[in-house]
Order: sequence, then C-alpha cells, then structure tokens
Amino acid sequence: MPHAIARRRLAALAALPFLPRVALAQTSPQAPQPDGPVTIIVPYTAGTGPDILARLASPWLQPRIGQPVVVDNRAGASGLIGTQAVARAAPDGRTLMMQPNTFVMNASLFPTVPYDPVKGFTPVALLTRGELALVVNPDVPARDARAFAELAKRRPGAIDYASPGNGTPQHLGMALFALKAGVELTHIPYRGSAPAIQDLLGKRVAAMVLPVHTALPLVAGGQIRMLAVASDERSPSAPDVPTLAEAGFGGAQADLWYGLLGPAGMAAPMVRGLNAALNAWVAEPATAEALKAQGMVPSPATPEAFGELVERDYRRWAEVIREAKITAG
Repeated sequence: MPHAIARRRLAALAALPFLPRVALAQTSPQAPQPDGPVTIIVPYTAGTGPDILARLASPWLQPRIGQPVVVDNRAGASGLIGTQAVARAAPDGRTLMMQPNTFVMNASLFPTVPYDPVKGFTPVALLTRGELALVVNPDVPARDARAFAELAKRRPGAIDYASPGNGTPQHLGMALFALKAGVELTHIPYRGSAPAIQDLLGKRVAAMVLPVHTALPLVAGGQIRMLAVASDERSPSAPDVPTLAEAGFGGAQADLWYGLLGPAGMAAPMVRGLNAALNAWVAEPATAEALKAQGMVPSPATPEAFGELVERDYRRWAEVIREAKITAG
C-alpha cells in the first residue's frame, strides 16, 4: 500500500536525540489540554509510514501536553475501522489519528464509508509530503512524458502500468495522468509496492508512478527511466526532470502526504497548541534531514491550511475516481 514506508527507511529516526525546545514546541499554558492519556490511532498495521511517524512523534508530544501518549494500531478494511473509531470519539483531544492521503481517497473509492473526511474530523497538523514520478522500464521507447502519451495514443490499452493496489496514490496518480493526456492505459494492481517494482524492473510491466526517492537509485542503475515528476515544481532531488505540467499535462499533479487529525469539534485553542508542538517537531534539524533523506518533505502548516488540503484532495480525487471508473475491487 502507498502508506507502507518500509521500516528500514524510517527506523533510523527512532534513535534521533530530540532535545526539548520548550520555547518553540510547548503548547500555550492558556490552551486547554487533554485531561487524560492521549491515544493516537493508526488505522494500519505496525511498520507502515503512519505507524512509524506516530511512534516517533509521540515521545516529542508527551512532555508538551503533560499526558502519556500511546499508539494504537487498529488495522482492517483498508483503514476504515480505525478511522471510524476516531470519528465516533469525543472531541476532547484524547483520541487522535495518523493518516496518509489514502484517507481521503477511500471516501470515494468504496461504495459506502463510515465517515466524512471533511466534516467528520478536525485537522490538527500536516507533517510530511512526498514527491511522485512517472517512470518506465528501459524498453519503453519514450524519453519524456509527452512521448509516452503519444505512444499510448497509438496503442490504446496496450501499455500497462503497475501500482501497489487499487485506489492507492500511485494508481490514482497514473489514472489522473491518463485522463489529462487522453490516453487509455491498462492498470495491473499488486499487493504492495515490492512486487510491483519487481515486475517493473523485470520488464513485465511498462510503467509505474513511484516516489521520487525510490526511483532515483533505480534510475542511477539504469533499471528504469524517469519521465516526469508529478509535483507542482521540479524536485530538488531530480532538478533535471521536468514536471508533468511542463510536459503539457497541467492539473496532473499528485503526491503523498501524512497528517494528524482528531474527531470533529475539537477546541480551536487545543488544536493550535498541538499544531505548534508538531510543527516544531518536523522543523527539528534531525527530523527534517532524516525525513528528507527518505523523500519526505517536512510540511508544517496551520490547521486551517491542512483542512483546506483535505477538502481539496477529497474533491479532486473523487472526480478522478468517478471519471476513471475506479473501484476498490
């Protein structure tokens, strides 16, 4: 799944010496605080990206709110079980959840979901974002995204692409590109990133959308070719690779993000205090450098800006899912 950042990629963060910076990170003494232990629910299994981020952020957050902070994995039904539990919790700050952007995609992917991603939660803090890229195996006779689209137009449905599964950001990112390019591609879903990448490298599939940091070593080894990045601007890690917009496919931007949310109705002063503490955590040089090394860009934002991102992505991906006729099956 897209949120399943391998443990080895982020495990080094756990050993970082997060020294207190009370002036920057401590919540305001006037802000209401949770009146008991705080649980960060992760609606996915241990070792996934949201789980690791929750377990790394909790020791930083605990002394700043004066309450124990524990992580509770409630996996199942593509994250729906844990997400529903948070939607039903009291908005007292004692129940939070760590989510990737699949959280907003699932709301349109499944026929029914037990939550509203916009109205059912309080956005607390956006933590990180990750860049995605359109890549192909070296046998594909296209050197850029425009040539790839032209090839696909000449061979409707004959070019396939891999993804870690239906409805993942990688799947939807390629589906969005296909819509903007006006081409028909064949989706091959896998159970996770590893087998999908293996078949891309084995030239059993033609293309894929990959995180930039995952693609770069494979590009350096000549195993794949990077045609474009799907971010708004060129990636600092791959400055010579144009964006999809530069290739003529405006509106095809796609990325990964991770953030912390709570039940709807949380007190604004409490949210601002939690937001300040977590923004300070991602701004720590040790945190920022380690995240950047894994292609995750620290992305501190206000709760309001995070809420706007959630709503914007929900509506945007709902349109892609509808137009591309994508289902969870």
